[in-house]
Amino acid sequence: MAIEKVFPMTKQGKEKLEQELEYLKSVKRKEVVERIKIARSFGDLSENSEYDSAKEEQAFVEGRITTLENMVRNAKIIQEDEMNSDTVSLGKSVTFVELPDGEEETYTIVGSAEADPFEGEISNDSPIARSLIGKKVGEEVTVQTPGGDMFVRIVTIK
Repeated sequence: MAIEKVFPMTKQGKEKLEQELEYLKSVKRKEVVERIKIARSFGDLSENSEYDSAKEEQAFVEGRITTLENMVRNAKIIQEDEMNSDTVSLGKSVTFVELPDGEEETYTIVGSAEADPFEGEISNDSPIARSLIGKKVGEEVTVQTPGGDMFVRIVTIK
């Protein structure tokens, strides 16, 4: 039996995944089935692009449901009391400034299952997060990125 991957995440991250899963199962799945029924009524399935499109969407939705079920089942919620309050860790927001004279940037470090860089939530597996985890306010850190090394100083941790 294969060992299943554990997905560390915040309580809010797990709740967000559970909401998406519920939506896919109770709403989206039914919508796709209805699209397939309508497309079938158009006749010859071999030249029916509506049917092909609906079947592709159904495969995507079912795949996403399977992925989310696995993530929720194997979620490991990071508890507040497990976190040291003065070091960067999963579930914390960290503000840093790129050296020598960059702007401040703030990110929340979350599990890979709930990462959304456009919302300022980066995966604990990302190069930035891996470099910052375990560090304290005032520390200067080298972050190895695909574009080259970046040097930052941690300003705040919340």
